Amino acid sequence: MAPSRRILEMQAARIEGVFAHHKVKSRVSGGVVTPRSVRFELTVPTGVRVGKLAGLADEIALALEKREARIFREGEIINVEVPQDEGAPVRLLPLCDKLGHVPTATAVLGVDEMGNPLLVRLPSLTVAHMLITGMTGAGKTALLRTLLTSLAMHNLQNQVQLILLQPRGRGLSALAALPHVLGDVAQGPEAVLETLRWL
Repeated sequence: MAPSRRILEMQAARIEGVFAHHKVKSRVSGGVVTPRSVRFELTVPTGVRVGKLAGLADEIALALEKREARIFREGEIINVEVPQDEGAPVRLLPLCDKLGHVPTATAVLGVDEMGNPLLVRLPSLTVAHMLITGMTGAGKTALLRTLLTSLAMHNLQNQVQLILLQPRGRGLSALAALPHVLGDVAQGPEAVLETLRWL
């Protein structure tokens, strides 16, 4: 859950207080709340060394009662980024509602570190193949289900057709009812090989 405005204002005041203690005049002039972090944008006088500010990251984390803080420059803006206490889940349906129109053959993957929608357009010249990797439990299957579900939501059957292969596991079985899926979900090595030969 995103922090309330009152909490954000209190955190901004604490950040300004840490810098004031070290004789750096600064003011929090804005910020962004993302599903995983809060980023405060600082206005600082010309000539203040970014390295000096970055050296205060641990003090800011302590003042905000966070495990860490990151201070970095992005163009003319100095940012203070702290993690949220609990990362907010990114729900597919509200994200798609917020997007409105999604181009043909484009999948919704989630959001980037700034909370902006992250899309991948499959016919793009830079997307010949997709490889999803990660450790066990990292969310590979959830990402693939999100990708395929979003394709089915925003495309007609004649625009996108899916063939689902599951050498092991049952992570894609829930998608078998989608009208975009051709045939049954191929489960097990033999069924997968047979489907690949058919393709």
